[in-house]
Amino acid sequence: MTDAAPASWPTDGPPSGTSRAVTLTDLLRVPMHRLRLVAAVALVGLLAALSYVLLVPPAMSASAVVAVRPVVTDAFTPSGAGADRAVNMNVESGIATGTEVVQRLAESAGGDPRDIRDALEVEVPTGGQILRFTYQARDAHRAVESANLAAEAYLSVRRTMYEQQRAEMLRSYDESITKVVAQQTALQKRANTAKDTAAGDALVAELAGINNQLTQLNAARTEIAAVDVNPGWVTQTAEKALVTSAGHRPLYLVAGLLGGALVGIVLAYLWESTDRRVRSVADGREASGLPLLGTVRRPAFRGSPRAVDADIRYVAMAVAERVRQPARVALLSAREDATALTAGLAVALAVDGREVFVADDSGRIERLRASVLADRGRLPIDPSRPLVPKPRPAGSTPAAGATTDSAPARRPSPHPPGARPSTDPDATLTLPRVSSARPENNRVVAPDEVAVGVGSVRFGTWRQGADHGLVLFNAPPAESDERGVAVARQGSAVVVVERDRTRQSDLRRLVERLRAAGVTPLGFVLTRNGRA
Repeated sequence: MTDAAPASWPTDGPPSGTSRAVTLTDLLRVPMHRLRLVAAVALVGLLAALSYVLLVPPAMSASAVVAVRPVVTDAFTPSGAGADRAVNMNVESGIATGTEVVQRLAESAGGDPRDIRDALEVEVPTGGQILRFTYQARDAHRAVESANLAAEAYLSVRRTMYEQQRAEMLRSYDESITKVVAQQTALQKRANTAKDTAAGDALVAELAGINNQLTQLNAARTEIAAVDVNPGWVTQTAEKALVTSAGHRPLYLVAGLLGGALVGIVLAYLWESTDRRVRSVADGREASGLPLLGTVRRPAFRGSPRAVDADIRYVAMAVAERVRQPARVALLSAREDATALTAGLAVALAVDGREVFVADDSGRIERLRASVLADRGRLPIDPSRPLVPKPRPAGSTPAAGATTDSAPARRPSPHPPGARPSTDPDATLTLPRVSSARPENNRVVAPDEVAVGVGSVRFGTWRQGADHGLVLFNAPPAESDERGVAVARQGSAVVVVERDRTRQSDLRRLVERLRAAGVTPLGFVLTRNGRA
């Protein structure tokens, strides 16, 4: 069978200036192909969260509520419209978590002030004059005691601050009253010793003003002394019955799993940026600059590989379109094994009548033979196996020497020829003829030859296939062996790219080596993991 002449074929893929939109599938492709890494890191995060839940005891939380009141001179006076703004709750919250409150807690309950500050939390509801003291501890008793102590310490600190302010104001009023009383005494002496009537009247009027001032100071002091400096009350004390577990511990497991998955996805992208693999046809074209000969898909179900076989036959048609016998085609890969694809191509090329010689110098002949036999058994139509025997032409006579139906049947001899020993010493011994090949489709098949359709596939080394018209060389990985590139210099090459396994850097290096050696590859074939 004569192959078609090679037609013109573009050496490059799509124009480099065209840009492709990045879709959601492209973003998910990297984590899906690095699924083992993502799952491993997510499992580590889940185990870390589970260890924390099991090993670290849960923190108990207790709460006490304090109602804050403003300091007023008359507690029975109705409050105005701005009563909720009479106390600055931001300031009160700062005092509640201040150093004095924390220090008193440390002195009463014991512990590091820094740990107490971290365990104490003060909440201020919006628009209210309430402080909610929440304390977290390892046991309920410590949490209840510390929450109540924090509330009492805040009230004590605030009361002390108000009392100090009142004492300072009273002291200031006392000093002013003392000065006014001294002035009053001096004026009283001068008025008693005055001889002039006019001077006496002036002193009496001045004395009246001082007396009025003294009366006002005493009244103001009385109001300050009567101020209630109580900063508030504890409206709800912390109790053991109200203690709750701090946080939702089952959520830690979900957080650990999701956090680990997120870290795994980030690591997957980082790993992909340093170890780029060929994920699609576009990646193969971009990395190699070669035309696509075909894609060989892995079947969805292991028991139905026909889709894979059909893809291989399409690749075989693309290869046959570009070569003319005698042809030497080397199937090259960077680090992968192209044995399955070589056997499939041999079967697809031989089924149409070609005599294909599969060469291998790496000790994979038996694997190639087994793959060829398996692929031959899945051919949709095998012309080498006629389903119906040829009919006998009408009027034909039986072959010469054949017995008729009326002739009596001859019983077979119990002693086949050569079984009975001859007594004649000069008798000739006749050996049965042993055929070294079986006829099939009216042709003789050699012992090292596999009949495929109307063609055949033979196996051997590269040197043994020198006289054959179509030779497929199952080249070893090019990263560790240069024989594939050397064979490709004598013919042509087909680059085998395995999706999700072939590195783009290895593919570029292989194509550069081929071009540096003067080889123009026919194109590349994109396969899937496992079988070609």
